[in-house]
Amino acid sequence: MRAVRFLVGVAFALLVHLVGVRLVPGLSRYLDVFLIVVALYALEGSSLASIGAGLLVGLLQDSLGNGPIGLFGFADTAVAYLTARLAQRLVIQRASGVFLVIAFVSLLQQALLVLLAFVLLPNPAVPDPLGAALQSAIKAASCGVLGMMIYGGMGQWRRGVEARRRGRMGRLRLG
Repeated sequence: MRAVRFLVGVAFALLVHLVGVRLVPGLSRYLDVFLIVVALYALEGSSLASIGAGLLVGLLQDSLGNGPIGLFGFADTAVAYLTARLAQRLVIQRASGVFLVIAFVSLLQQALLVLLAFVLLPNPAVPDPLGAALQSAIKAASCGVLGMMIYGGMGQWRRGVEARRRGRMGRLRLG
């Protein structure tokens, strides 16, 4: 069931990314829907599954961009592992906690991407430090807010399903 939810999340993120980039060309600079899927999946706590999910989503994101293959794959894998380990150590039940975790891993992903670009690429583009910091902060906040809203919506949905299940079980009479 977890794998199906993950694949549906990836498909939905792909759809949102493709439609969003078509409607607003600079959307991917300010919102990373793939990171949200990886972080929410990793918050369930399985380190090994999170590594695979991060690698899969990162390589998908690399294939959609025009940069070198592997940067997002490595960064998303590291972020997914760190998020899963964090979820194993902390109890994150509130949406505000999810906001903080996703905002933090978004900043971490951006830092890893910059570090990898300087280490691996022959001529990395050097952005304006203040502009890059502001753009990263906006991206972290937007990813955190969207991730918090998705987490809250999924919690509401699960509670509704459980209430309906209990209602059906209460009406069931044997004999």
